[in-house]
Amino acid sequence: MYKLSLFETQKAIKYIKDNFQKLLSDALNLQRISGPIILSQNKGMNDDLNGVESPVRFESNVNGLKGEVPQSLAKWKRYVLKKYDVPVHQGIYVDMNAIRKDETLSYKHSIYVDQWDWELRINKNERNLLVLKKVVSKIYEVIVECQKLVYKKYNWPTNNLLPKDIVFITSQELLDKYPNNTAKEREDLITKEHKAVFIIGIGHNLSNGEQHDNRAPDYDDWNLNGDIIVWDYQNNASLELSSMGIRVDSLSLIKQLEIKNQISKLSYDFHSDLSKDLLPFSIGGGIGQSRLCYFMLNKKHISEVQVSIWPDDILEELKNKGINFL
Repeated sequence: MYKLSLFETQKAIKYIKDNFQKLLSDALNLQRISGPIILSQNKGMNDDLNGVESPVRFESNVNGLKGEVPQSLAKWKRYVLKKYDVPVHQGIYVDMNAIRKDETLSYKHSIYVDQWDWELRINKNERNLLVLKKVVSKIYEVIVECQKLVYKKYNWPTNNLLPKDIVFITSQELLDKYPNNTAKEREDLITKEHKAVFIIGIGHNLSNGEQHDNRAPDYDDWNLNGDIIVWDYQNNASLELSSMGIRVDSLSLIKQLEIKNQISKLSYDFHSDLSKDLLPFSIGGGIGQSRLCYFMLNKKHISEVQVSIWPDDILEELKNKGINFL
């Protein structure tokens, strides 16, 4: 397989992003809008991710404004659906650029995060598993089509192409299938077998008393969410491309806040509105731009498709492995 130079890689990244966002917006009826790179502090609008990461914060020396850099826009998008009066079965997507300073660095994790944050308005009676699977299938079809375009453009062999269909499995079913493995090992095993899976239901404790993975309590309904995971041949491991889900309603919000001992968040305007079902019902998520690019371009490290900062030991390791970072 022909190895792209740094300049050719940059052109390939643009090719993927141009095609993917067009395919995605057509598939889900989404409109691109401008998104924030600054949010106000202490308003409850930023994403707490797993609840332990803290955002980059600052105060303006001129007028005393206190801001923070987004970690994702999961909550902001739902607020925008109401503010912009987005019709039912239409939605938005944003080029989201974030800094997650507490991220543990690896070949697929960096401090800089770029993703397509999207949100689709739905009716209350569409908060169900059937709708979740339907939307997941549409997104997966977009990923498959975009990968085919890339492989055709560079005349690459097609043996590593994704399968036509994605396999659905709940996190509990996955535990039942591999009871003696960790959550990450279970993901690797199921994805290696099927090459593309969607794991449903992430956040609640499973029968072993543990979560499949941690999730914030105030955006996804833990019964109606999940991850799109594909098999990364270059690293011989599973790779999450998207975390998404049907968003909480008032009942699931309060229940999940109670589980996390975060009921005090109801004092925030955003959470107060959610608890009264004053915001639109929706489904949404994030699709990693750099992850998608390094996967489709058969790279081994995320630094090959994005510009970030890395400690000296990782930079030295990349050089020793002959990996050209941007």
